Amino acid sequence: MEFSLFAHMERLNPEQPHADLYAEFLDLCAIADASPMRAIWTGEHHGMEFTIAPNPFITITDLARRTKNVRLGTGTIVAPFWHPIKLAGEAAMTDLVTDGRLELGIARGAYSYEYERLSPGLDAWVAGQKMRETATLLRPLWAGDCAHEGTYFSFPSTTSSPKPAQPDGPPIWVAARDPNSHEFAVKSGFNVQVTPLWQGDDEIRSLMEKFNAACAAHDGPRPKIMILHHTYVGRDEADVDAAVKDLCRYYAYFGAWFQNKKPVTQGLIETIPQADIDAHPMYSPAALRRDLTVGTKQEIIDRLKRIEDLGYDEFSYWVDSGMTSARKKDGLARFIDEVMPAFGK
Repeated sequence: MEFSLFAHMERLNPEQPHADLYAEFLDLCAIADASPMRAIWTGEHHGMEFTIAPNPFITITDLARRTKNVRLGTGTIVAPFWHPIKLAGEAAMTDLVTDGRLELGIARGAYSYEYERLSPGLDAWVAGQKMRETATLLRPLWAGDCAHEGTYFSFPSTTSSPKPAQPDGPPIWVAARDPNSHEFAVKSGFNVQVTPLWQGDDEIRSLMEKFNAACAAHDGPRPKIMILHHTYVGRDEADVDAAVKDLCRYYAYFGAWFQNKKPVTQGLIETIPQADIDAHPMYSPAALRRDLTVGTKQEIIDRLKRIEDLGYDEFSYWVDSGMTSARKKDGLARFIDEVMPAFGK
């Protein structure tokens, strides 16, 4: 099993300068690049200080000049916000300027807050259908002279300009959860990204079972599957407990953004009282301590061995957490130095 870093800028209060947040993000990426990690992933979000990532291609282009070793992936492009020709061209240009290091993760998106602003009236089902139509057009556009008459997009013969640096274009990864999404990805020859969020071992096994079922139903090469999970390696139990409290707060805000019911001012959602965070049963310290990849060195190794045994090809260390920059860097460094050697190179 290989490893990667999944990271964004995240702003907790208006006093934090964006320039400082970006410098902290770059520090984390530098740590990953100096390690045996395979890749860095960063995504796309709009109008949310909770996850600051308006265009991952810009970020990846900058990272390409600051890193030497890692692959650079979008985790993920929100495909319904893009026209296929535009996405194919910008991805190809990014692949060109990164010397062929791009990997293209795409998804339907998750936040109705963003749908309301970028594509009013869009719902999750239509977003998923638009994502599928877009994803299947990328390789034909990179190959050239692609004409299309579809449900959501129609255009005459078009060729991506420029062409990608990688001969067949960047590897494509699709975010999948339900069986139909796994079926679509595997049938299309795309790799799969899964995110169990806070739902623990049962969800991790279920997602792999759906992927395996999709693979069994189709001939051809087996694509890769990557799991994205919140991770922290603590110095000791007290340090782990402090990290879990940060993650309880993070998931309380994640849930508030997802439900799209609280007021948002200057890109920051209304403050959630600590008492409400403490009372939330799904995001309790005991539940997150059990269900996330959080713990001391040996606990993390044991958990990752179980994940590896299920058949996952890549584990992505999700560092967004509301923790301080110092805590994020310390936890990532311990993961690289103390956990990854247990899995070979």
